[in-house]
Amino acid sequence: MFERMLSVSSFEAGRFMTGMEMEFCLIDEDLGPAFRNEEVLEAIDDDAFVHELARFNIEVNVDPRTLEGDGLIGLDHDVCEALTAAQTAAGHVGARLGMIGILPTLMAQHVTEPGWMSRPKRYAALNDAIMRARGEDTFIDISGESGERVTLYSDSIGPEAACTSVQLHLQVAPGDFAAYWNAAQAIAGPQLALAANSPFFAGQMLWHETRIPLFTQAADTRSIELANQGVRPRVEFGDRWITSIFDLFEDNVRYFPALLPETTDEDPVALLDKGEPPELAELRLHNGTIYRWNRPIYDTAGGRPHLRVENRVLPAGPTIIDVMANTAFYYGLLIYLANEDRPVWTQMSFSAASTNFRHGARDGMGARLYWPGYSSISPDELTLRHLLPLAEEGLSQWGVSAEVRDTYLKVIEGRAISRQNGAIWQRDVVFALERSGLDRAAALRRMLQLYLENSEANEPVHTWEIPGS
Repeated sequence: MFERMLSVSSFEAGRFMTGMEMEFCLIDEDLGPAFRNEEVLEAIDDDAFVHELARFNIEVNVDPRTLEGDGLIGLDHDVCEALTAAQTAAGHVGARLGMIGILPTLMAQHVTEPGWMSRPKRYAALNDAIMRARGEDTFIDISGESGERVTLYSDSIGPEAACTSVQLHLQVAPGDFAAYWNAAQAIAGPQLALAANSPFFAGQMLWHETRIPLFTQAADTRSIELANQGVRPRVEFGDRWITSIFDLFEDNVRYFPALLPETTDEDPVALLDKGEPPELAELRLHNGTIYRWNRPIYDTAGGRPHLRVENRVLPAGPTIIDVMANTAFYYGLLIYLANEDRPVWTQMSFSAASTNFRHGARDGMGARLYWPGYSSISPDELTLRHLLPLAEEGLSQWGVSAEVRDTYLKVIEGRAISRQNGAIWQRDVVFALERSGLDRAAALRRMLQLYLENSEANEPVHTWEIPGS
């Protein structure tokens, strides 16, 4: 059915349309998680802000738009305005919004003991379906380079709720989808290394982007036995370059049983024969329970179907200016690489892209990455020597103004030159505070206090100072 749609339906294409979702941690007066999303959402009173999985999280959905001309400045302004209003409203109920991949003061009991889950019933249904499919408690086991380690068992998907992200959407034509998805996969490692912002979980210093292994393990529907047998995980980077979006939806059916079965009265064939786009609710629901880091999206709007690449790689924060810089860098690279005469994915193996992704998450700015023509290279050097000029050219091809390109790509340049992203800053501050005599718990609270002050000032993270340096 979907394969037929790709060949006969009139999909929305035209100008690139973008979308953004941003998740926030809610923080209480003692700098721990605030389990108050019901009260916060009621105080905010804006339909753009919605529940997330845990009671200490919310999400904002930004209206779709094109970023040509000065569009990114408008997006920046709209997000800042919405966040300022939400921050004020949250303060009235004793909470504060934080943009950070994993809240550093979040401990294991916050995501394993009763009461962590948001009220909407869909979250309980998803939790029950994943745990039923798994058939045993989830085991989280993550080790950092310093030897610090977190191991815990959970009878729910609660540990997944520790992870907050920014998700970037780009609407593309069906015939172009494979090129854009492949390009997104190719740049995921450098993208993640440059933007890492989740080095702590449960009091331990782990990966630079601990969000990646934590989410992967927490949402795994496989028992240990099935994992050892090579059954594919539900959270995955992928296993090959694709030639069509159909490759991904075909894999959905072949490898992943439905978690949340849904049936509707819709007759998609009849609708297609009448020239109307089917909603394909079952396909969309099933796709939403398979957590690719670059996910294919089918949707309808204004009576026409469209396809989107959803990039789920980036952590939240540290600031709005950093998020906008990450956004410009991603879209610019994507547009350039997807339209090259000799695409980068024809010059590197998929396993190299997958390894880059893992190394970028684990080692951040200290990663060694593979890129055609450079072999083993650091993320900062790859960015400065190669990727930044490509991103600038891609944004130029899109029609983004020179002033906007310069504003946001200079932030990426500064981060690469300084080799300081959110993860590096958090780690270095905690090291400094521990050297001054604080224990780990006190150092994390003090670091988070400084982080929030810097974040709300909206100065890019590469300019943040380390106490005592």
